[in-house]
Amino acid sequence: MAQRLEELGFELDRDDIDVEEPSNDDFGDFASNVALELAAEADLSPRELAGNIIEGIDDDIFTRVTVAGPGFINFYLKLNFLTESLSGLLSGVDPLGNTGGDKESIQIEFVSSNPTGPLTVGHCRQAVLGDVLASLYRALGYEVETEYYFNDEGRQMDILSRTLWARYMQALGESVEVPEDGYKGDYLVDIAEDIASEHGDEYRSWNDETAGLFKQIGLEEMIERIQDDLDLLGIKFDSWFRESKLHEEGEVEKVLSSLEERNGTYEEDGALWLKAEEEGAPKDVVLVKSNGDPTYLLPDIAYHVDKLERGYDRALVLLGADHQRHVDNMRAALRKLGFPDDFYQVLINQFVSLSNEGKVKRMSTRAGEFVTLKSLVEDLGKDVVRYFMAARKPESHLEFDYELAKKESMDNPVYYLQYAHTRIASIFEKSEYADLKESFPVQEVDLGELGEEEEVELIKKLDKFPEMVEISAADYGPHHLISYGENLASIFHQFYNKYKVLTDDEEKSRARLALCKGVQLVLKKLLNLLGVSAPERM
Repeated sequence: MAQRLEELGFELDRDDIDVEEPSNDDFGDFASNVALELAAEADLSPRELAGNIIEGIDDDIFTRVTVAGPGFINFYLKLNFLTESLSGLLSGVDPLGNTGGDKESIQIEFVSSNPTGPLTVGHCRQAVLGDVLASLYRALGYEVETEYYFNDEGRQMDILSRTLWARYMQALGESVEVPEDGYKGDYLVDIAEDIASEHGDEYRSWNDETAGLFKQIGLEEMIERIQDDLDLLGIKFDSWFRESKLHEEGEVEKVLSSLEERNGTYEEDGALWLKAEEEGAPKDVVLVKSNGDPTYLLPDIAYHVDKLERGYDRALVLLGADHQRHVDNMRAALRKLGFPDDFYQVLINQFVSLSNEGKVKRMSTRAGEFVTLKSLVEDLGKDVVRYFMAARKPESHLEFDYELAKKESMDNPVYYLQYAHTRIASIFEKSEYADLKESFPVQEVDLGELGEEEEVELIKKLDKFPEMVEISAADYGPHHLISYGENLASIFHQFYNKYKVLTDDEEKSRARLALCKGVQLVLKKLLNLLGVSAPERM
């Protein structure tokens, strides 16, 4: 169309021409309002200009090009053009095609829960989102490293230490109350009983040495449990980073000096403040309290300086909904330090609640009232949990429908998607290509045999898969991929229920087998990106 517009005297780049995919198939595969945009310049009505444009458009690609409404141009692709993308898919192994080339290095930090308790369903959502995003970026050819950051310093760890000691004393038969602000869950009871069993009453006296010991025991035990929980979800981090390392190596003091040198701090009421407001944050914020202790913000700044020094092009951080103010302050601090504007990227994910038979369970980690990640996965299975946690937009509250997740039927969207893959495997078991695992012998197939509405719709849908992966990664939104997958599965099930794949017509059978193989390849890749299995049998 750009060439035709040039012939008509318009000087436009391709990027200046607005072309969209209509939501209604009746309006073609593509549509453009370019005639409406240029009509005044041409001193013609939009419909007249649209008619002039379509007269000179090459028809090798399109079955027809029409003018609709006040001057929209609708394009309808020929089947042989559509099937070229299917041929390419079947000739290769990776449905994403060539995604190589020089791309950014990205570090993705997620979960990063304080090691003061077991991971909950809230942590579970972030764990899945981060892991899927890492898979998406790797699939697109980016260099990706995932990292878990442990806040193993500060008041919360002191509370953990004191709570664990109280549980230890209770295990010895002493009437010692858990601190009022302590962790009330039973998960520390087992650890305390093990300490009492191994050491007796050796640590009956509470002092600095005892506090340090119980902090270390609690820390190491909780880290091990967190790692075990993540293993249940199939999540392996490339690296684990401890806040204490930043303090021990002087990185926190170093970043504080850098901020002071850049006139980014001031003292007031005995505390040291960051000049955050002048860098776009709502108001200035304390970096060092009046008692000399750093706030949570300061070591996090030092941590991101460390990330930059490690050479990443971008650092993506997944944070809970209660961290927005922290994000504003972080961005202000990093601007003070001269960071590139696009280095620090944040995905805020909303909270999770569990619902069962219409009743929503409220949760509190501090009060010990929560559903653990471990219990959720053990009850529902990794596939179901991962799928449900990634299914909604991260910025939206997720109400996890436990009743639906428990169903082992096509009502459950996970099984609906997996069953499409299984159906195709079953078809191939009955065909001459039973042992076919990867690329289909497309040279043996006349894809022109495909022409039914559902067949064409499937071909178009398969062609959009690489684009959908890119959109999901760029938008930090795995839910886009899930919506695409459910739509693809729906179209396939409609096709399967309406037509026989293996028929008396050998050419048509091969063409439909080729189409099924394309759907299977994309479904398998999609499920793998989500960390969900693609079973051959169910």
